[in-house]
Amino acid sequence: MTNSDTHPTNGAAAATLLSVGLGGLVLGILALAGDALPAVAKALNIWNPTGPLAGVTLAAILVWLATWLVLARLWSARTLNMSLVGGVSAAMILAGLLLTFPPFMDLLQGK
Repeated sequence: MTNSDTHPTNGAAAATLLSVGLGGLVLGILALAGDALPAVAKALNIWNPTGPLAGVTLAAILVWLATWLVLARLWSARTLNMSLVGGVSAAMILAGLLLTFPPFMDLLQGK
């Protein structure tokens, strides 16, 4: 019995989870920044009908895809602690979601 029989690789799955978490966190951070800072809102406004939302989602998607690509290549043959990766991902997703919640955004901005 080899090591891979007792501990199958899960690096690709871990890369997927972590990249989703990071993409969600970036979405929340940029949503808050676009709401709080006019210069960021202007930079993220890549399509006038949606305002900065288009740039926020595009940037989050690009971060998600880039992170997924890099981590999947680096971790494809590895066995990682999925509890840790899942916990970190869940925390990032929760933080990103919280940062897009208007009452929480207003609280952070002192409104």
